[in-house]
Amino acid sequence: MRRNTSTRAPEGALFYFSQDNPLGKVPFDPSTMRIETIADREVVHPDRLNVDWIRSRFSNPPAWQPEDRLEKRLPTAFDPPMPASVLVPIVARAEGPAMLLTKRTDHLHHHPSQVSFPGGRVEESDTSPIETALRETMEEVGLHRGHIDIIGRLPEYVTGTGYRVTPIVSIVTPPFELEPDSFEVAEVLEVPLSHLMNAMNHRLLTAEFPNGIGWRSFYAIPYEKYFIWGATAGMLRNLFHFLRA
Repeated sequence: MRRNTSTRAPEGALFYFSQDNPLGKVPFDPSTMRIETIADREVVHPDRLNVDWIRSRFSNPPAWQPEDRLEKRLPTAFDPPMPASVLVPIVARAEGPAMLLTKRTDHLHHHPSQVSFPGGRVEESDTSPIETALRETMEEVGLHRGHIDIIGRLPEYVTGTGYRVTPIVSIVTPPFELEPDSFEVAEVLEVPLSHLMNAMNHRLLTAEFPNGIGWRSFYAIPYEKYFIWGATAGMLRNLFHFLRA
């Protein structure tokens, strides 16, 4: 693993906060790591990569097997896991569906600088995981509910940091305007669904984490200058398996 000594976080870097020194940041850059393997050579057939087919798949889900979670629990993880919810927003673009993602700012305490779905922890006022996902999406990127059609959900995903995340899948209809929260969101991006649903772009990485955490394996999906990894990549892997089934 190549250490990055810059004071500025690279795209997709993780900052780990240790229990002994919760304010100390250790930069960690998965984009520099050795690729253990390409996940496989399968793709979701192009005929399936349209919003009508995706909507029908969630209306009539097949028998399928979610992928085992690779993330190991960190020493600082919440116990029991903290309930959270994310929106998996598939934008209905004329040129083909795209996934709307955010790049988190580098000063956040949890998952700083990572590319992720809009979402966050459940609040007492939330009536359901859907409500959490919609509220957080509005707060983070300013996407109004009128553009969002909820079509289903993926299996819960427990992160290494101790969040139990419910992924809420939706179709987002343009045109829409976004108003990102500059404190939480450094950038909003759209990634073609065809790129994310091609397993040739899914890389399995193994890395030694700092501060004695040890070795961990996780998926990563590079796209242009961005590096989608960890829980977000894990949930995208489950979407891939669901659409292929």
